[in-house]
Amino acid sequence: MKNIFVTVLLVVGFAFAKAQSSSTYVQDNYTKTVQYIPMRDGVKLYTVIYAPKDTSKKYPIMMQRTCYSVAPYGENEFKRSLGPNKYMMEDGYIFVYQDVRGRWMSEGTFNNMTPNIPGNDIKNTKDIDESSDTYDTIDWLVNNLKNTNKKVGQWGISYPGFYTAAALPDAHPALVASSPQAPIGDFFFDDFHHMGATLQSYLMAYPVFGHQTEGPTTESWYNDKWEAMRAAGNTKDSYAYNMALGPLKNVTENIYPDNEFWKQVTEHPNYDEFWQKRSIVNHLENVDHSVMTVGGWFDAEDLYGPLTIYKNVERNNPKNKNNTIVMGPWSHGNWAREPGTQMVNHIVFGDSISTFYQRNIETPFFEHHLKGAKNPQLPEAYMFDTGLKQWEQFNVWPPKQEQIVFGFGKNGKLLMNEKEDETASFDYVSDPAHPVPFRSEVTPVTFTPRAYMTDDQRHASRRPDVLTFQTDVLEDDTRLAGEIQANLDVILKDITDADFIVKVIDVYPDTMQNEEKTPDHVTLAGYQQLVRAETFRGRFRNDFSKPEAFVKGQKTSVNFPLQDVLHTFKKGHRIMIQIHSTWFPYIDRNPQKYVDNIFDATEEDFTAGTVQILGSSEVSVGKRPNFEITPSSPKN
Repeated sequence: MKNIFVTVLLVVGFAFAKAQSSSTYVQDNYTKTVQYIPMRDGVKLYTVIYAPKDTSKKYPIMMQRTCYSVAPYGENEFKRSLGPNKYMMEDGYIFVYQDVRGRWMSEGTFNNMTPNIPGNDIKNTKDIDESSDTYDTIDWLVNNLKNTNKKVGQWGISYPGFYTAAALPDAHPALVASSPQAPIGDFFFDDFHHMGATLQSYLMAYPVFGHQTEGPTTESWYNDKWEAMRAAGNTKDSYAYNMALGPLKNVTENIYPDNEFWKQVTEHPNYDEFWQKRSIVNHLENVDHSVMTVGGWFDAEDLYGPLTIYKNVERNNPKNKNNTIVMGPWSHGNWAREPGTQMVNHIVFGDSISTFYQRNIETPFFEHHLKGAKNPQLPEAYMFDTGLKQWEQFNVWPPKQEQIVFGFGKNGKLLMNEKEDETASFDYVSDPAHPVPFRSEVTPVTFTPRAYMTDDQRHASRRPDVLTFQTDVLEDDTRLAGEIQANLDVILKDITDADFIVKVIDVYPDTMQNEEKTPDHVTLAGYQQLVRAETFRGRFRNDFSKPEAFVKGQKTSVNFPLQDVLHTFKKGHRIMIQIHSTWFPYIDRNPQKYVDNIFDATEEDFTAGTVQILGSSEVSVGKRPNFEITPSSPKN
């Protein structure tokens, strides 16, 4: 049983192991009890409580709600570590873990991204959402647990980060500090989609979310569901494997014919009411307790979530002076463990970065609000500059600074705050039969993609279907900080749909030396490090809920954000921007012949065609884009 849980959690990627002084520390210092806590509709949620054996004082409660299991199950089975980090575990809290409804040992039916009930009269209704389940759980805890000071904190990474964010509105009065970490904000813009494009690289994740259990269980329900994927081809080469799958309708027919979540995704290809109801970012009002949102600049799963949740809490709750954000040089959830040297793919960012965060940011935040410790005076934004490789503090995010506008010149020149002939144009032929790989190396099929976020882009810059523009060698350090907006003027000459990928890249000097921990097969001299990238499905250029075809030969504007950045391009480096229309198998292939639902496209629908990017296009940094995620957001 234990081996099953360990294997599953490692594959899923949501087990964040933490160092601790002894493998028996939890058992030696904490008492474990289990409660089935009743919700207002009668459903009981399986809840594990770890309380300090020292009962001479009162402790605050730290709670995590999860769909990924509160394992290990069994009276004498203990977690190897508790809480967000070992410092808090050793300092003493009552740690509470709960399986959300319909998952593992809890009763009820699982609902992906349970819709928030706007204006829910939290005390006087039997209607349920994640906020009400959290409220009912906290109410039971503070009224039934002994030795508690009746103050509660909540944290969680990834999906548990969503459950933390979902409890921000209509919060229980005892909830005084929340830390959504890598939280899902909206499944149409996090994880399974990016700006309307489907992430084909997430195919292995669907079994975890797409099946109901027959009742409370300690057995995983999804291991055997992966067999159809494994049988479909050579999983050691993700590019070849996904090309061999063909159109996504083959996935529906051959791999996931009974997967509930895949069915929801394929039947709702647009940002319709189904997805809009599941977004938590539009419900973050009346948040009156302390919030610290945490994310990683290189989080391939959930980068939209933390940035958007922080900004919406900030914008919608101007009287709340305790809303902060932390963004470090991490992949998904890496701040919860300390590898010694922090690397993302081939790039080293420094030593003991997670330890610094855990000791100096995370622990003081909770200690102050839950235990009354000295106020750590955290800044509004604690952000890691991924170019200088050091922490920076800001009293407002995005920071106020001069806008930098990049334009596109002839002979591949990237212009900064200057214009060339706007009548210029740049063509490439996009062919979904030969898509641009999203990785520089052959990589296996994985649960989710991660390493590509800092990957070398030289493989792409050498392709004729990728437009590549770069500056001259920089004479001074150049910092990009804040939000990035791509404003493309395009003409599709002979196709009626296309995707648009825009990448911001740090080009290293040809004299760059490898570092001690640079992999042997990698050469940093001339390395083209991806700094920020985003994809946009062109059919949604006017409205995410109402796709429309392009008119062949007609100039059309395609505008979209790339998510925030804090990166200093050092003197001697260059800044590069690439533009192209396929990025496989990170995102699915757009047929480029407009069809109402790409999940129903046939092989005959996939068409090569010429994409023209006009010289009037630009990418701007440092000026807030007027872009809100609503059904009509591209027009806003």
